[in-house]
Amino acid sequence: MERGPLRSAVVLAIVAVILTLAIAALLTWRPKASSPVGTFVIPQLPAPDVTVLVGAGDIAECGDDDDERTADIVAAIPGTVFLAGDNAYPDGSTRQYRECYATSWGEFVDRTLPAPGNHEYQTRGAAGYVDYFGAAARPAGATWYSRDVGDWHVVVLDSNCSAVGRCDSGSPQATWLAADLAASDARCTLAIWHHPVFSSGDHGNHDFVRPFWQILYDEGADVVINGHDHDYERFAPQDADRRPTDGGLRQFVVGTGGVLLRGFGRVAANSEVRDSSTHGVLRLTLREDGYDWSFVPVAGGTFTDAGSGSCS
Repeated sequence: MERGPLRSAVVLAIVAVILTLAIAALLTWRPKASSPVGTFVIPQLPAPDVTVLVGAGDIAECGDDDDERTADIVAAIPGTVFLAGDNAYPDGSTRQYRECYATSWGEFVDRTLPAPGNHEYQTRGAAGYVDYFGAAARPAGATWYSRDVGDWHVVVLDSNCSAVGRCDSGSPQATWLAADLAASDARCTLAIWHHPVFSSGDHGNHDFVRPFWQILYDEGADVVINGHDHDYERFAPQDADRRPTDGGLRQFVVGTGGVLLRGFGRVAANSEVRDSSTHGVLRLTLREDGYDWSFVPVAGGTFTDAGSGSCS
């Protein structure tokens, strides 16, 4: 055989061997589960969605930018936004909602559960509040309502008792609350209103809303969120008579949404954590059988608070 044809045959044989080895390598190759540089990365499924509730009370006042700083936190946290009242200072008027509140927390209006505070009623009938939030403020014709958020049942109440027909156990609102809770099949329940039953803050305790607490306790509710005092305070679970109990309600006072903060007076029974040094918001992760909480301070703030609780 001549050299030319022999050389060609050798080259073809070498090529055939290389192709055979390459095909075998491809047939036995599997992507690696780890992801070092240069390897094939298996796409990871996104983590399941969590139900988040985030917010505060005592928020917006024209001429101050602390409400804008807390709004920056909320903007970075997907979820349902709650308000614990006194949302627009000083009178809750339509103009103050438009010019003070809307310029900061207004961007969250489509995902907000609003509650009125006493400053809303500085305008007759809380008209500025009702006008701004529309049907969300009075979904059933009253300023109290409920909504399921994830696996949780959330109740929003109006603690301006003299303006809404009392808050005693026989009042229209208390009667509605008892019926609403009885009709709910949610394991976990949370309530939001403005005036705290228990507080170490400047305003202190508010016995006139104790009937709300008793009804919630009797129905096995778990968490209460309030504002009014311009501070942050967390309480141990307790009953309506201040007795600590694992089956009681845990109360958070979160009047840290933007207005001037105030200090504390006499420490209330079962108060676990208190701070009036920084504005911020409360973030709750609502699980099927419990919740995780964290106080998120504005940029530059150093106070934080975090923990977990179980539903009764």
